[in-house]
Amino acid sequence: MKQTTHPPDHRPADARNGAATAAPPQAGGRKRRRPASTQWAAWGFLAPVTLYLALFYAYPLYRNLDLSLRNYTVRSFVQGDAPFTGLENYRKVFDDPTFAPALLHTTLFTAVCLVFQYAIGLALAVFFHQHFRLSATLRALFLVPWLLPLIVSASTWSWMLNTDSGIVNATLHALGIGPVNWLTSPSWSLTSVIIANIWIGVPFNLVVLYSGLQSIPAGLYEAAALDGAGAWRRFWSITFPLLRPVSAITLLLGLVYTLKVFDIIWIMTKGGPADSSTTFATWSYQLGFGNLLPAFGPGAAVGNLLVVAALVFGLVHVRVQRKQALS
Repeated sequence: MKQTTHPPDHRPADARNGAATAAPPQAGGRKRRRPASTQWAAWGFLAPVTLYLALFYAYPLYRNLDLSLRNYTVRSFVQGDAPFTGLENYRKVFDDPTFAPALLHTTLFTAVCLVFQYAIGLALAVFFHQHFRLSATLRALFLVPWLLPLIVSASTWSWMLNTDSGIVNATLHALGIGPVNWLTSPSWSLTSVIIANIWIGVPFNLVVLYSGLQSIPAGLYEAAALDGAGAWRRFWSITFPLLRPVSAITLLLGLVYTLKVFDIIWIMTKGGPADSSTTFATWSYQLGFGNLLPAFGPGAAVGNLLVVAALVFGLVHVRVQRKQALS
C-alpha cells in the first residue's frame, strides 16, 4: 500500500494533544481597584492619628519655630504682629553667658543619669530574672518611684536633702559627718538633682530590660553552663549581646526624657543657686516665663536646641539599627 506522508506539526505539545488551555492573564493588566468603602474605612482609621499628630506635634513645633524667628513681646504675642528677625534670637542665646554653663550641665545631667539608670536597671533586671521567692513582689515595689507624680517625688527629695531637717543630713550627723548643703550649695545642687532623677528613672529601665531578658531562650544559658561558663561569662557572652536592641531603645527613650527634665530640677533648686543646676529645659522656662519681661523668642530658641538634639540622636539610632539589620 502507498504510505501517505504528512508535513511535520510545529504546534505546541498541548495543542497537538488536543488539550484546551486558557491563555494566561497578561502581566501588565490593570489591578483590581479596592472598593470605595474599604478606602473610606482606611482613611477613617488614619484620620484620628493624623489629627492628633497635627494638633499636638506638628502645630506646637511650628509655633515654637515661629516664636524663635520673631521678636515677640507680651503685646505682640497676643496681637500676633511680631516682626520677623531671622536667626537673631539664636545669636542672642549663643552669646548669652548662661549658654556655656547650661550646655555643660545639660550634658552632665543627661550622661550621668543615663549611665547610672541603665546600669542599676540592668543589674536589678538580671537579679529579678532568677525568679526567686518574693521576686514579683519586690519587682512591683521598685515600680513605685515610676508611678508617683513627679511633683511628689521632687518634693520628697527636697525634704530628704534639706540642710537643717533632712533625713540625709541627719544620717550623716549620726555617722559623725558634717551637714551638706545639698540644695543651696553650687557644688552640690547639680549632684542632688542627678540623684533624684536617677532614682525616678531606674524603674523604667528595670521594666524594659526585664522584658528583654524574658525573650532570651533559657537553653542558651543551659548550654553555656554545660560548657563550663560561669555567671559572669554567661552575662557578657549571652545576656549583654542579645539585649543590645532592647538596650538601644531604652537608652534612646531615656535620653529624650532626660534632655527635657524640668519639673524635678525646678522644684528642687529652680536651676540655682547661681545657675549651678541650670539646664536647657529650665533656662528655656526662665527666659519665657520666669521674668517680668519674658523673652519668648530666645526661650523658644533654647527649646528648639533640645528638639534638634533629640532628633539627631534619634536619627543616629535609626541609622545604627538599619546597619545592624543589613549586616
